[in-house]
Amino acid sequence: MICDTDPELGGAVQLMGLLRTLIDPENMLAPTNKTEKTEFLSFFYKFCMHVLTAPLLANTAEEKSVKDGVVGPPKIGAVCPDNFQTAQLLALILELLTFCVEHHTYHIKNYIMNKDLLRRVLVLMNSKHTFLALCALRFMRRIIGLKDEFYNRYIIKGNLFEPVINALLDNGTRYNLLNSAIIELFEFIKVEDIKSLIAHIVDNFYKALESIEYVQTFKGLKTRYEQEKDRQSQRLNSVPSVLRHNRYRRDARAMEDDEEMWFNEDDDEEGEAVPPIEKSKPDDEFPDNYGKFIEAIKVKESEDKENLPKRTSSGSFKFTFTHSAAAANGANGANSKSVGSPPSPASPNSSSAKSTNSPATAMTKAGLVGLVDYPDDEEEEEEE
Repeated sequence: MICDTDPELGGAVQLMGLLRTLIDPENMLAPTNKTEKTEFLSFFYKFCMHVLTAPLLANTAEEKSVKDGVVGPPKIGAVCPDNFQTAQLLALILELLTFCVEHHTYHIKNYIMNKDLLRRVLVLMNSKHTFLALCALRFMRRIIGLKDEFYNRYIIKGNLFEPVINALLDNGTRYNLLNSAIIELFEFIKVEDIKSLIAHIVDNFYKALESIEYVQTFKGLKTRYEQEKDRQSQRLNSVPSVLRHNRYRRDARAMEDDEEMWFNEDDDEEGEAVPPIEKSKPDDEFPDNYGKFIEAIKVKESEDKENLPKRTSSGSFKFTFTHSAAAANGANGANSKSVGSPPSPASPNSSSAKSTNSPATAMTKAGLVGLVDYPDDEEEEEEE
């Protein structure tokens, strides 16, 4: 294809169509091993792509600007040589590269970045052959049409809109295909609202494009740019000032200082909240208080033991309460005086009175009164 001697490049056109069919992923049959397609494309870009782009790189010269001993960014030069046969060959190569941009997203992206290929292609915007300039513009249009921020940053960093805008300004007021294609490129950027490219164009080229008034494309770009700035300012105003000033993380040292200050403040607050412990009583009183405390515990334990139910010889239980012993004694004494006063010896009920009074007398003697008396207990006592 490259070595075709035909001035019309008839054979090169046929070979280019065949090559495009070979590298089209949609025409590749689905193999059993899914990595074969990737391996084939990797092989093509590693061993064949540099042969395909060799005429393009050879005919697009770059001039390196040297100022004060510092090498600046390369400037776009002229096409050499700029004859019809070379232009037609470069147009075929650009058509194939444009196809690769559409179908080989990963491999062609790496190749463009590594070779800075878009810059070399845009050199062709200076060609006297309009069809070749249109092929270069179409290549850039396909890249922007992907709306890939990776490509957008590459274009912004390399200032690659400059040759396009220069071609538009050099074309003047002529209404031709090149003029329409360039305006369509900027119209696409405006309609799709590609914010990064809009900001780059307005910031760097709006003064040169402001005089173009036969279309509203560039004024629309300016309007989009101002609307986006207003949105950003409204977002900043809606955010509290504290968050606005602390959006970005400070250096590590500043963070350490703030943390240390925070811990110090916590220590101060804890120190104020907890008053110092004062001695309310002298240390000499501690043994006396301790002895009283131990005696109280012993008394309580003895009371608990006495309050436990005691089993009698008959198998029943009797309950005693020491804390109410005095009250019980007083009440039982009164009962014994009223109930236990013996009747006359001649009374026939003397034996029953004696039997009924005997439990009361037993209770008064013991001083600890059983709450319930059962008939079985009385019969056992009578038998004894």
